[in-house]
Amino acid sequence: MTHRPVRIGLQLQPQHADYPTIRRTAAEAEELGVDVLFNWDHFYPLYGDPDGPHFECWTMLGAWAEATSRVQIGALVTCNSYRNPELLADMARTVDHISDGRLILGIGSGWFEKDYQEYGYEFGTAGGRLDALAEALPRIETRLGKLNPPPTRDIPVLIGGGGEKKTLRLVAKHADIWHSFGDAETLRHKLGVLRQHCADAGRDPGEIEISSGVQADSKPEAAAGLREQGVSLFTLGIGGPKPDLAPLRDWLAWRDEQNA
Repeated sequence: MTHRPVRIGLQLQPQHADYPTIRRTAAEAEELGVDVLFNWDHFYPLYGDPDGPHFECWTMLGAWAEATSRVQIGALVTCNSYRNPELLADMARTVDHISDGRLILGIGSGWFEKDYQEYGYEFGTAGGRLDALAEALPRIETRLGKLNPPPTRDIPVLIGGGGEKKTLRLVAKHADIWHSFGDAETLRHKLGVLRQHCADAGRDPGEIEISSGVQADSKPEAAAGLREQGVSLFTLGIGGPKPDLAPLRDWLAWRDEQNA
């Protein structure tokens, strides 16, 4: 995979905090120089009090599009099950315009069963949800081509997940960014699988940016192995009630050293 300049993302988790706190943290992260500001697409907290404060993903992205001016924004990741693909395409196009072309369309097949049960979606099986994602991605692409006005540019698509038979095949066909999980050795293996899927699809794997989640309390130097495998986008996850951006400062300093 191509070695690109290092970028740092922040997943500002919309849980256990009031919205003014989330908004202030987003503004501070942009001021510090973060490259990408993500939230996530859930309806309940993933840790802490399971019924604690939480906000919806895409309405928040629309607000961030207005409240920020430089940083890229997106969901890490949108759950495909929660919205009709054509509607999601229209939402993405709209946020793309509001943000002057700063949206990343992050998407995955979904996994958090409580969301499905509480909001009336069919949970089904992991394989079935991946099949639904495979059906949705071409529909999203088709709808983006029909909208008036069209998106400001080709909206980059980020696909999250590591399944070798289905997810990585979808990455090879549709993604501009692949969000991965695991250590450097796991990534090395999965990149080999992804290269084969790209060969089967007739696509240059160098077109796909490699992204990885990292622990907020980890040291940037620990990411050396991931960087050697070609990861260029490193994303920290930080939540409420009082988001602490001190670790983000360390990662941004490391980014600047790497890119010097």
